[in-house]
Amino acid sequence: MKVLVVEDDLTVGRFVKRGLEEQRMNVDLVDDGPQGLERGSRGEYDVIVLDLRLPGMNGIEVLRTLRDRGIDTPVLVLTAQDAVDSKVQALRTGADDYVTKPFSFEELLARVEALGRRPREIVSPTFRIGDLSVDTASRQVKRGEDVVDLTPKEYAVLEYLVRNEGRVLSRTLITEYAWGYNFDPGTNVVDVVINRLRKKIGQRGANPLIHTVRGVGYVMRA
Repeated sequence: MKVLVVEDDLTVGRFVKRGLEEQRMNVDLVDDGPQGLERGSRGEYDVIVLDLRLPGMNGIEVLRTLRDRGIDTPVLVLTAQDAVDSKVQALRTGADDYVTKPFSFEELLARVEALGRRPREIVSPTFRIGDLSVDTASRQVKRGEDVVDLTPKEYAVLEYLVRNEGRVLSRTLITEYAWGYNFDPGTNVVDVVINRLRKKIGQRGANPLIHTVRGVGYVMRA
């Protein structure tokens, strides 16, 4: 297994590198964001261990850029123990797992091994529910042959529903995904956006796709 460790604390980085090499892994260590992005963009690693606090470019920026470039290498994020927002943001940006600092090497090793064993999936960028299609690469939405023009927030909510087809999503989950972890859950903005989506993707005689589950939230299904 070939692993890239991106960690600016050289004491921690060398500790991780030495421990993984003792498990017969091939490990490269770099200590800043730009180097991590350059190495990670080569697509030659089985796992990337990525610290979030990096000079030059932080870990979230590195991760986002890797995913935007189509690099699907599993990423294990290292983050501070109390950084709940950082964990949520990292997972939404494309991280596959995280370990909180301080960590035990045994836990980190187990997670690296698990990510290295995970089969790579080729996921279509287009989701389809009935005659609705959502192209996540171009962000184009179509109902049948008609292109649907959505605002950025409308698209974010729709994509979240489509990605979780058949799962009931609460208003809190939707607001956290589309507006951010600290968004006020007391607002009715989700209901407003859902109503606009229903009007925009609805067609005369077509089956409704967004369903209300009273007292819980919304679910997408044909």
